[in-house]
Amino acid sequence: MKALVTGATGFVGSHLVEALAARGDEVTALVRSPAKARRLGELGVRMVAGDLHAHAALREAAAGQDVIYHVAGLVAATDEAEFLAGNRDGTRHVLEAAAEANPGRPPRFLLVSSMAAGGPAPRGRPLSGEEPSRPVTQYGRSKLAAEAVVRAGALSWTIVRPPMVYGPRDTEVLKVFRATRSGLAPIFGDGSQELSAVHGADLADALVAAAGSAATVGRTYCACHPEIFTSAEFARAVGRAMGRRVRLVSIPGVLGRAALGVTGAAARLTGRRTILTADKAHEFFAEAWTGDPAPLTADAGWRARFDLASGLADTYTWYRTNRWL
Repeated sequence: MKALVTGATGFVGSHLVEALAARGDEVTALVRSPAKARRLGELGVRMVAGDLHAHAALREAAAGQDVIYHVAGLVAATDEAEFLAGNRDGTRHVLEAAAEANPGRPPRFLLVSSMAAGGPAPRGRPLSGEEPSRPVTQYGRSKLAAEAVVRAGALSWTIVRPPMVYGPRDTEVLKVFRATRSGLAPIFGDGSQELSAVHGADLADALVAAAGSAATVGRTYCACHPEIFTSAEFARAVGRAMGRRVRLVSIPGVLGRAALGVTGAAARLTGRRTILTADKAHEFFAEAWTGDPAPLTADAGWRARFDLASGLADTYTWYRTNRWL
């Protein structure tokens, strides 16, 4: 197979490239920074310099591909317009370039979206991906807008909505490990928020399986381990992976929203981007972010290998081996 991966130098994209290379696929990566792409060269990946707004580069990268994995996107932005430009418009540019570059044999298109596009789940009722979408943040709305572009496009498509993704090379859950190392684990709310998660290597396998199955065309899925846990249980599980007992520090809604408002305002004043904004509080204080992987298992035969305990142990080992902790 010939595959194009956008976002290949990122956390999820790097795991996907490894999975494709292990299969013997011919992988092309659209890269903004050749310096960050050294690892891709070691894996034999063909690199095309450009971004989601560089039409000529997109056409060059998309030409002759069997499948396009669109992983790249913005997770932090200064406002909703910037989110939409990166996630909705960037997706449209990839689709348009792919259609133009392959007029007689259009490639399969797999969009890596987010559970944020669907919105939070009711407590005790994990989402499959096919329910009506109710995003609660700017990021979630921009990912849903990207999905709408894919559904209206000319290519055969599949959409995968992962929840929290963790594993080797992840920098977000790393922050939880670093906080836990002190013996204190801050959690938003009372710790009862229900969560699903997926290890980066498992997500990569899910994307490959979904793109390789005819049954997944025109469908939207959640890709996660079936295990459901609370935010408090997640913090304790990180502690167990590190061999530490942790004390949970609850951040009430009023205090958490105020603190997120301050961090968001500070980032804007300094020209930085952060996910810690007042808008993000709508996600942090929702009652559940849980998914049901059964439809993806039925249609693509995929099952996650890592439960939370084994996945966090693997992640911690990688962090320590590579001196991130």
